[in-house]
Amino acid sequence: MARGSHRGFIWYGQEAISLLFRHRELIWQMAKREINDRYAGSIFGAAWAVFHPLMLLSVYLVIFSYVFQIKFGGTREIPLDYTAYIIVGFLPWMAIQEILIKSCVAVNSSANLVKQVVFPVEVLPVKGVFATLISQLIGMIFLIVYILIKTQTLPWTILFLPLLLSLQILMMTGLGFILSAIGCYFKDIKDVMQVLTVIGVYLIPVFYLPDWVPDLLKPLLYINPFSYTIWAYQDALFYGGFEHPWAWFIFACISIGMFYFGYRLFRKVKNYFGDVL
Repeated sequence: MARGSHRGFIWYGQEAISLLFRHRELIWQMAKREINDRYAGSIFGAAWAVFHPLMLLSVYLVIFSYVFQIKFGGTREIPLDYTAYIIVGFLPWMAIQEILIKSCVAVNSSANLVKQVVFPVEVLPVKGVFATLISQLIGMIFLIVYILIKTQTLPWTILFLPLLLSLQILMMTGLGFILSAIGCYFKDIKDVMQVLTVIGVYLIPVFYLPDWVPDLLKPLLYINPFSYTIWAYQDALFYGGFEHPWAWFIFACISIGMFYFGYRLFRKVKNYFGDVL
């Protein structure tokens, strides 16, 4: 029985990756169209994909660095400062929270495509993942420049950045499959996610160290699956070492598991989308 389950896990994974790779050009074109449509008619156009997260990040930096005057880092052991600490954690969370909300209507908003027999509906939540990652990747470039300015070097652990991005894509794709499938039957899921993402940013170690959290509230930090994503990115870009080695393993398990479960769920219910749209 265990062997059969293992084959099932591998088989579903191969099928999902093969399907998405086969439609990679369609996914990319739809992702670009989503970005262009989002800012169509605005003066700065797609440049808002950069301006919006930078302005939001600036607000958080002012509040925590200057209003609350939180100081961290800037020492020989930790050369980077609190600004870098916030940016490192905020960039992946920004992409995750966007996909949590966007995926809820990924299928609903494309009912005309879903009802076409030959259209691969799996690309609908996935194209949102890649459209969302554009802002994060641009932010990462600014972050790397900032690190170079502050330390005149880059941590060797930056070499693991492609691995972290790959795991994040798997996790976000799995979330996209799950939420887009649920969103077809439970329309209120988007409103629920909007509330949870507003709260969620304070339940992950973006603005604070785990040691700053009261013991009574620490379990909330560790049961949050996105905390491990943030810790892995902090190791690679802020600490420059494996300060949270267990977080990497848990992040990988969550990402692979989310992708597998999400694809299986989506595959199971996709044939009924046309009946409820």
